[in-house]
Amino acid sequence: MDMIWCPPGTFTMGSPATEAGRQADREDEHNVTLTQGFYLSKYEVTQAQYEAVMTGNTETNSTGHVISATPSNWHGNPNRPVEMVSWEDAQVFLTRLNEQQASNLPTGWSYVLPTESQWEYACRADTTTAYSWGDDINSSRANYNYGNDANQTVNVGQYAANPWGFFDMHGNVREWVHDWKANYLTGAQTDPEGPASGSSRVSRGGSWIHGTPALR
Repeated sequence: MDMIWCPPGTFTMGSPATEAGRQADREDEHNVTLTQGFYLSKYEVTQAQYEAVMTGNTETNSTGHVISATPSNWHGNPNRPVEMVSWEDAQVFLTRLNEQQASNLPTGWSYVLPTESQWEYACRADTTTAYSWGDDINSSRANYNYGNDANQTVNVGQYAANPWGFFDMHGNVREWVHDWKANYLTGAQTDPEGPASGSSRVSRGGSWIHGTPALR
């Protein structure tokens, strides 16, 4: 995986009350300080990467079925992002990846999902607009449900990167983060990780099947 370093910093998470498509219960603006830098993948995890890690897996999911190394609806496209992967499946992937890469990781480091604040920090990349490129969106910007789209995933990296070099943070496939879903806390936060429990995990960025509000 090609990783990009995100330095420590402070940013405004959430959206202004005037932003179109805003969810009032989920997007209250608040300052977040991240005291530790972190690496994040330049691209969404591809089918080829997922298959390389998950081939030979014997772990089962909540339904008792062995987690597939080839779960995607459009399997056979190695450079497309993998999809149809649950949050629990992602944990098995990460466990296997850490085992396979143990000799290459510095002491104390491991592959994990980013927190929601880390994800938004990397997606915004020092911008304050609805999308990392501005407040408008069209089919040249991202893979989403715009009416005449292909209605499926596309190879990663087909659209311009954000200012920090990350691709497809808006659209293509939704991306899992660490946090349980909850309303944002009020006031400034430092290294937030979300609540300790909940009913569902957070995914961000929207996808090929989503309209523009979900991509913000």
